[in-house]
Amino acid sequence: MAEPQTIIEKILGRAAGLEHVAPGQIVTCAVDMTVIIDIQFSQAELSEVVEVHDPAKIAVVMDHAVPAPTVRDAGHGTLAREFVRKHGIDRFYDIGRHGIVHQVVAEQALALPGTVLACADSHTCAAGAFNTAARGLGPAEILQMVCTGKTWHRIPPTIRYELIGTRQPGVTGKDIFLAIAGRWGEATDHALEFGGPGLASVPMADRRTIATQVAEIGADFAVFPADRICLDHVAQIAPGARFTPQHPDEGAAYTDVRVLDLDEVEPMVARPGTVIENAIPVSELDEVPIDQAFIGSCANGQLADLEVAARILDGREVAAGVRLIVTPASQEVYLEAVRRGYVTAIVKAGAVVTNSTCGACFGYHMGLLAPGEVCITASTRNFRGRMGSTEAAVYMASPATVAASAIAGKITGADVREGAAS
Repeated sequence: MAEPQTIIEKILGRAAGLEHVAPGQIVTCAVDMTVIIDIQFSQAELSEVVEVHDPAKIAVVMDHAVPAPTVRDAGHGTLAREFVRKHGIDRFYDIGRHGIVHQVVAEQALALPGTVLACADSHTCAAGAFNTAARGLGPAEILQMVCTGKTWHRIPPTIRYELIGTRQPGVTGKDIFLAIAGRWGEATDHALEFGGPGLASVPMADRRTIATQVAEIGADFAVFPADRICLDHVAQIAPGARFTPQHPDEGAAYTDVRVLDLDEVEPMVARPGTVIENAIPVSELDEVPIDQAFIGSCANGQLADLEVAARILDGREVAAGVRLIVTPASQEVYLEAVRRGYVTAIVKAGAVVTNSTCGACFGYHMGLLAPGEVCITASTRNFRGRMGSTEAAVYMASPATVAASAIAGKITGADVREGAAS
């Protein structure tokens, strides 16, 4: 009888056509969806592809530099459009249909339970919230998948996070991730599997934030179970889609099982430089004045994030001397936020709402930091130089904490529990 297996072992084993796989084993996997982003067209190899393996298993998303902020980026857009026309790729999310790639993956049902997905962006693990084996890979691997439909993976060992208790009002997926990063530190080259009774209190938006952020502690994959919350969500965005969810076997072997009591998690903040063993409750942070506050990115530009920000900002004003920049993660998010009045509340408070793009998150355009400035961000990374000057300081927190801090003019957790949705 085969040994019990973890979620990632079962998904990758299925994709490799194997009944059983083990950590350390290298397998050749069929890839269900390969996602190409705009900046990858800076490599000439894609333009030289004669024939793709399966156009239906390829998507192209304009996200990092849109609309094009430089002539060079405009050229990459031209190459992307030529590529999709040449190869008959229908899943093309050009300007007007665009968004940050991992938001588009979620909205367009490119990630389905039990499947394998890859993209050149390092936060591709975001799709693990859908019970998907999703990982960021290099340009050469993406090219291989485009041409052959396959890639190789080394089966990673799995760390399981057993969630107990109940997520408290004002506590978000960002706070849960920062609690994990602050307590247990890095998880390099591992798959992180989430489960336990507490998961029932964590909605899909927060699961996606957690899955996105595990790249910051070095994990290869994040995998969540295809529970009722997940399956109901997938049924809404992809009615009639066929897939085979994978669940962990009883008795599966884990490198470690770590128990996190959600009752004890409170609003968190990561100090500049890293999230690894560097996150503490906001209540324990000394007073830090800020120059800029940012809400957006693949981790926290979702509709739920803009809702939280709008609730806290409604009827109030951003502090003098503070720039609050809000970037919806996609055109769909932007449109729905307008329809619900979130954008109105945010702009009336004195914030700027930008186009949907990676922009400020990776320090490219629409909100870079000057030397000596301090930013509180709900984006994905806080290392030196990430959002602009190497002499700027970047703190990471939830959209609720960022919005409250923008009002106060300093990093604060005040009003987070009261103003945020439960």
